[in-house]
Order: sequence, then C-alpha cells, then structure tokens
Amino acid sequence: MSDRITAEYVHRCHADERLRSVVHDAAYPPLFFASCGKRLLGRPFFIEEAQIRGIADDLVTLFDILVSLPGRLFDGDLDRYCAALGIEPRRAALLRRFGGGRPTLYGRADLYHDGTSFKLLEFNVGSELGGADRAEISRAVLDVPAFREFADEHHLGYVHTGRQVAKLLRETAAPYTASDRPVVALLEADGGLGPYLHLVHSFQEMMRGLDIDLVIGEVGQVAVKDGYLHLDGQRIDVVLRYFSADQLVEDPRGEQLAEAVFRAHEDGKVGLLTTMESGLYANKGTLALLSDQQFRAAFSPAEAALIDRVLPWTRSLVAGPAQVGTDTVDLIEYCRDNREQLILKPRGDFGGAGIVVGWEQSDRDWRQSLVDCSGDRYVVQQRVEPRREPVVDPDTGTVEEWLATWDAFLTPDGYAGSHIRALPAGGGAIIGMGASASARTSGVFYYPST
Repeated sequence: MSDRITAEYVHRCHADERLRSVVHDAAYPPLFFASCGKRLLGRPFFIEEAQIRGIADDLVTLFDILVSLPGRLFDGDLDRYCAALGIEPRRAALLRRFGGGRPTLYGRADLYHDGTSFKLLEFNVGSELGGADRAEISRAVLDVPAFREFADEHHLGYVHTGRQVAKLLRETAAPYTASDRPVVALLEADGGLGPYLHLVHSFQEMMRGLDIDLVIGEVGQVAVKDGYLHLDGQRIDVVLRYFSADQLVEDPRGEQLAEAVFRAHEDGKVGLLTTMESGLYANKGTLALLSDQQFRAAFSPAEAALIDRVLPWTRSLVAGPAQVGTDTVDLIEYCRDNREQLILKPRGDFGGAGIVVGWEQSDRDWRQSLVDCSGDRYVVQQRVEPRREPVVDPDTGTVEEWLATWDAFLTPDGYAGSHIRALPAGGGAIIGMGASASARTSGVFYYPST
C-alpha cells in the first residue's frame, strides 16, 4: 500500500497533465541528462520524513555495531574476523593498510519498503558509491512550477546528497589546503573507469557546481612530486577512493600502484576518503554475523531489536545447523525447500554481480546453485517483497505498478539523501541500473508526519 502523498499525487496527475510530466519537463545538467535522461521514471517518490530519517538513524547505529564486530565477536583479532568473512590474506592486508581502525561513516544502504517499514538489503560501506548525482532529479523537479505548487502545499523537502558529500570532502581537505575550492581526485583502479565513465562525469559535473574541483583518473595515472600527489598537472588535496581491494589484488601491480596514494596519506600530504578499512565492513558476511542467533549474546537487547527490525534473516551459505525462528534446521535442506523465499548474494561483490534469485530459478537450477555457491563465498537472505508503487504514465495517463529499491546515503552528519531504482512489477529482481533496460530512477521527497 502506498503512502498518502503518493495517492494524492497520482490522483492529481489524472486531472493535471502538467503534474504528470514534471520529471520530463525539468531542466537537468547536461552530463547528468546524458547519463540518466533516458532512465527517468515518470514521477518523484514520497516518504514520511519520520520513516526515512528513522531508518537512517537505525543505520548509523548499525554502522557503529558493524565496526565493533571484530572486538565483540573475535576479541579484536582481525585475522580471525577476516577469516570468518572469507577474506583471504592478500585482500586482508590491503584492508588493514592503516591498522584496521574505525573508518569514516560514508556509505549507502539499499532498502526495500515492504508496505510497513524499510528493510535492509545491502549496506555499501565506503566511498565506492554510485547514485549521489541522482539528487539532481529532486533539485530540478522542484524548479518546475506545477511541482513546486504541490511541494509547497504538502511541505515537501529533500536532502541533496551532493551537497552532503561536498561538505564531507571539504572537511577531509581542511588539514591539507586553505582553498575554498579543494582539488579532489576521484581515483579508480587501472582499467576501471571505462564502463562507468558517463556516471563519473555526471558526478564530476555536480561536484564542480558545488565548488569542488573534482578531477578523474586511475591509480596508475597519479604522479608524485616532492611527496605530493598530482593528476592532470594539479596537486591533489583529497583522494576520493573508488578503487577497491578486490580490484587491486586482481592486478599483479595493484598494491604497488596504490602505494603512492597510501604513502602520501600516511605522510600527511593528502586526505583519503575513505581509507581501505571501510572494506572490512562492506562484506555481506557481516550481515550474517548480525543476523545469526549464535552471536546474539554479543548485542544488547536494544541492538538485537534494531537488527531484527531492519535486517531480513541472513546466513552464510555453509552446510550445518541454522536457526529459523524457533526451529533449528539443516541450512542447505532448508534452502532447497524454500527456493521462492530466498536469494543468494556473494559476500564481496557489488552492483548486483553474482546474485542468484531463488524465485526466478527452477528447482533443478536452484539445487545446482546451492552447490555452486556453498562455502564461505555467499550468504543466503530471506526474500523481502517490496510494496507496489503506482506511477502515472506521462504519455498515456494510465497507472502502472513499479517495484522500487530505495537508498539512504550516510555521512558523519547522518542522513544524506535518497533516490530510487525501479522496475515494472513482474520485471524481476531489482539489482542495478545497468542490469535491465527497463530499470528507471527518480528522486525522493519527504513530507512531515501528521
């Protein structure tokens, strides 16, 4: 069931063609439009402010719990922690490059709304994040007079993710430059920019509009002069890290290429957002550690209640007993018998890579998937069925139902904005914008509680 503002908006779209075309009538920045213009959904999305800020507050607390897991569950032994998550030694060494300390809170949670509340699907902890530029949708739509009238009437608001990221970058740059316009290098691994260059250019356009001089490059393109990092002839104040430990270990020279960045940060020559330690908590195996009843004694009653409220049942896909509700079952047998309610996710991949959707497979294929994915590489998670979202087609006026993945960006200031990715109802699992030609995106507005 959709919320009351959505119902009102859909109702008005039938009578007012101006309102149902606001997303397409808005004026977007050129590089953003080149990247996402053909992927825009027909309306903005709406959510009660208390709900979106409530889940964001829960996620901030969940982050605090995540970064405490090595101490709570493994006596502070990061070797044991990494082994439990299936992180092999070479990757683990990279993730602990600066001692395994507490990383900066910067991340994006992917969520479903089940009609009652938000449920956490993934918690992308670290700086390798897409989607921040989608805040431009809400900003642009708000400038369309027909929507501005609706927004003023219902006291709609939103948080612009780009502004929050720009603030974080300035704070990170402050010890390294007195400039009001810091030079920030978005650095990918060598060969990593190609598939996403249009998205990165859109992000760069937004950041430059917010007085961040963002330059784009790959790790191997960085030059070192007098201990300082340079890219495209400019001295860098902050490295916005988009390369991952996985990418570095796939390149025989990966650690060598990244060492210049790491050394400059250690020497106080450049800020690094985020440090490699973020990857210790981005692994989906952490969600299994939170969910698994065998570790429940490590959490306070309030923490356990938060975990149960936010996180679907999640387990590492390892043969043996597992608790489901009050019952103890054989995990693999349980998975075989409950295909339509389960999804398999690789612990370390992102962007939907490697996901196996139980309800989209035959029994035979699912049984084989359980064999192929078992061990320490995958988690199994309970299916969450998202509520159906009505959208009025701007051309025909007909109402279509869509399924949406919501997100919530987080910075040290807390909630940093949202956008949605959606597919037509019946179009399969929502994995990523590039996974389906039918995938669409839109901005999110919140409204005050009644």
